[in-house]
Parts: sequence; C-alpha cells; structure tokens
Amino acid sequence: MRQLIWFRTDLRVQDNTALTAAMQAGPTLAVFMLSPGQWLAHDDAPCKIDFWLRNLLELEAQLRQLNVPLLIRHAEHWRDAPAVLASLCHEQAIDSVQVNREYGLHEARRDRDVSDQLGSIGVGFHSHTDRLLFQPGSILTRSGGYFQVFSQFRKVCYQRLHTALPMCVGLPQAQAPLAIDSDPIPTRLPGFARPSDSLQALWPAGEVAALERLQRFADEQLDTYDRQRDLPAQPGTSQLSAYLAAGVLSPRQCLHAALRSNRGEFETGSSGAITWITELLWREFYTHILVGYPQVSRHRAFRTHTEALPWRNAPQELAAWQEGRTGFPLIDAAMRQLLATGWMHNRLRMVVAMFLTKNLLIDWREGERFFMRHLIDGDLAANNGGWQWSASTGTDAVPYFRLFNPISQSQRFDPQGRFIRRWLPELDQLNNRQIHDPGADSLLAVGNYPPPMVDLAASRHRALNAFKNLQSP
Repeated sequence: MRQLIWFRTDLRVQDNTALTAAMQAGPTLAVFMLSPGQWLAHDDAPCKIDFWLRNLLELEAQLRQLNVPLLIRHAEHWRDAPAVLASLCHEQAIDSVQVNREYGLHEARRDRDVSDQLGSIGVGFHSHTDRLLFQPGSILTRSGGYFQVFSQFRKVCYQRLHTALPMCVGLPQAQAPLAIDSDPIPTRLPGFARPSDSLQALWPAGEVAALERLQRFADEQLDTYDRQRDLPAQPGTSQLSAYLAAGVLSPRQCLHAALRSNRGEFETGSSGAITWITELLWREFYTHILVGYPQVSRHRAFRTHTEALPWRNAPQELAAWQEGRTGFPLIDAAMRQLLATGWMHNRLRMVVAMFLTKNLLIDWREGERFFMRHLIDGDLAANNGGWQWSASTGTDAVPYFRLFNPISQSQRFDPQGRFIRRWLPELDQLNNRQIHDPGADSLLAVGNYPPPMVDLAASRHRALNAFKNLQSP
C-alpha cells in the first residue's frame, strides 16, 4: 500500500507527523510541488522561495537516509494541484496521500479540491496537525467561538499543556529501498531573484542547522530573552522564525527545548523561557484567528468598522518608508535591515508599522504586502496579525490612541545608537543624543540624511482624529 507524503511548509524529517504516518502505513514516496504563479500571487519574497529551495536540497539528503525518494512536480497555481497529484498517484500506484495541515483560506480550498479529486480515483487523503500545538477549533470560548483576546486564549492553552502536552514524534526508521530516483531540485525559479550571498549566509538551510540554532538559543540566550528581546542591537531573539515558517522546525521542538531549559515548567521558573513560550502561543493565536475569522485572509480588517478609516493615498511617502528615507533613524535603520537580511527585529516591526499606519495614515495592507514581499519568515497569520495589531484594526489590538514615538523608542531601546550606526553609517559621527533625532539639531546635512518627513505631534493628532470619527461597532 504505497504512501505519498506531500511536503509543503514542513521541510524536515524529524518530528514530522505526516511523514511518520506515511512510513508507518507502507512504502513511502515524497513530493514537493513548485507553484511559482501562486507564490507570486501571495507576495512570497524571493529570499523566502530561495530558502525553501535550499531547504529542499537538505531535505532530499535526509530523505535519502530513509530511502524515501523526493519527486518534484510543477503546478503553476494551486488550482492545478488536484490534477497534478492525481496523475502522480496513478503513475506511482499510490494508495494514500499524507499531508500536514495548512490554514490559509486558499490552502484549505486547495486541500479540499485535492481530497475530492483523489477520492474520485480511490486514493485516500489524510491530514495531520503539525504546524501548531493545537488544532484550530480545539481552543474555544465557553460559548463555542474562537477567542479574540490573547490572554484568555493563552489561559486555555496553559490548561491543555498541563493535561495533554503535545509530544514530538520519533524519526521513522529507514524503509527498504525503492527503485525510484529523486528528481533534481532547482536552485532558481523564474520571477524570483536570487538573494545576495550575505543574506543566504544569515539563514543556513536544513534542519541540522535549525536544531543547532535552537539549542544554542536555549543554552545561551533563553534565560535573558525577556530582558534582551527588545534591544535591536543585541542578539537577544531566537531568529528561528524563518525555520518555523518553512517548517524546518516544529513548534513542538521549540516548546520542548524551552521546557528542557526550564525544568519542565512553562508558567514558573525562568522569566525568559516563560516569555518565549508566550511568543510561541502568539504565533498559535494568530493562526487560530485566521481559521476562525477568514475575512483576515481576504485583506479585510478584523474590526470591520475600521474599514471606513480615511487612509491616505501618498505614494511618495510610502516609497520613502519602504526605502528607509523617512528622516527618523530608527525607522530607516529597521527598513534597511529588512531589505538587506529578509528579517526585521520584532519590536521594530511594531514601530515601523505604527509609523506607517498612524503617523503617515497609510493603509496597513500596503505595509503587510511590502513585508511579505521581503520577509524570509513571511507567514500570513503572523504578518497579518502583527500589522492589524499595530494599526488598531485587528483582534486584541493596541488601543488606537497608543502610538510608538520612533524617537523615544530609539532612545529607550538603542540608547547608544548601535543599531542605527550599523544600518545608517552616514550618521556614525553623531553623538549618542543627536543620533536619535538629527533633525532636532539641524544636522540634516550629515551624509545627505533626509529631514523628518512628518511632524510627529501633528501626525499623531491627525491619526487620533481619524479614529475618533469612526462609528464604533
């Protein structure tokens, strides 16, 4: 009874629920489907696609140790997936297809269509919970709805962790060799530019590299995570998000690494470990929101009344924000970090998002799209959740009257300007006071650095008025 595991965003062999299920059920083949048209439509970043391809090379080597051949098929768009998979199943006499669930609106529709097509030719389709600790629909309010407030969601997650801790699945034993060769894996795809060598070097591919990064973080940085994670000049975050987004690591592996470091505790003990586990649950929360409130997959605000906000059409200001030319050093340094590395420090994601949506009053969807087009860790649920939180249009969002001042944020979290100096070397000669706000001292000629593009107080007032004039739900 031949099995086919269809890899998507689960590019690993360890703790892979679908792979283990497939290999327990019978001789197993693997497939990965290239869908460049769909990826372009979803604004997936070139560095993200490159990361997938590099991880596929590592995955093929790991699968070879298990005698599982990896086949590559092309389905330009996901609507082509049912026919492509049905053809492959017929060609290889497949009895069942095993997958790990994905949760976007388009992903769910794709899988339903594939299941229907395979069912019509007598091939089973089995999906597993793997990208999450808890399947959406299993963490609900007393009235049976999806949570809208994170603290309440987290409380129920803690209760579940106490009673039924999600466990990692073991690495399958190698199967008998099959007389099938793996397909060559492309290193480039049309439409996706190759990222720089320096960017690639920041994100080594493969689960061996990912597990080493996880262990190093757990050993060396986890205890101080709560104190270091807001300092962009410090290596205080795990930088595991790209590996989680591509499924090179599982959330179970991350949870258990934190628990091992914290003597099995997730509510007491190391404040750093507790804070990091909370961040894993935020990731979980936003994916549950994606399923429970599908309008967020349709580019709609979670808080529907905020659709009436008078967003400004200001293409030149948007371009200045995108290119790191706002005249606010912390904002510009953060945007340059994104463009150079495919990643941005989490606190700075909030700061630059609030600046765009509040100080510039530009639609959060413009920022969400730009991030997806450049992030190596681009994930619909997390990216949408973060943008709507910052814009005060989302679930459990920051109150509309709370705006992060980019100058005070800089002074507080980068007091010596180390992060700014790294990404804005033209400001390096300024002292530790001047570097946060060169416009205040008329130092705008330094390195041709631009003047501040808006008055912070006036733009704050404009944003508050825009929100106050909305009709509350």
